[in-house]
Amino acid sequence: MSYDTLSEAMNELRKQGYTEDFNIQRDALICKDGTLKIFHDDFVIDKFYRFEGDSNPDDEAILYAISSPKNHVKGVLVNGYGISAEPMASELVEKLKTH
Repeated sequence: MSYDTLSEAMNELRKQGYTEDFNIQRDALICKDGTLKIFHDDFVIDKFYRFEGDSNPDDEAILYAISSPKNHVKGVLVNGYGISAEPMASELVEKLKTH
């Protein structure tokens, strides 16, 4: 399935149980208000959607639907690409880049 906007995709993923908002910390994904740290080998990228900024490069982003069976959590990660990409450990970069 494809979506026209980032918010449309996020709303649909939330309906599918991807309720956590993941953030990148150099070597891991962080969620649950910073109390849970998930490393690259503890999560799976279930789906991803790329959004191109038609007139503004700042609108370019990738939305990842991520699950961690080990931690019993599902959520989303929004990451810019190009110059707006977050700095992170190489293992995390490789896992996200393969999608």
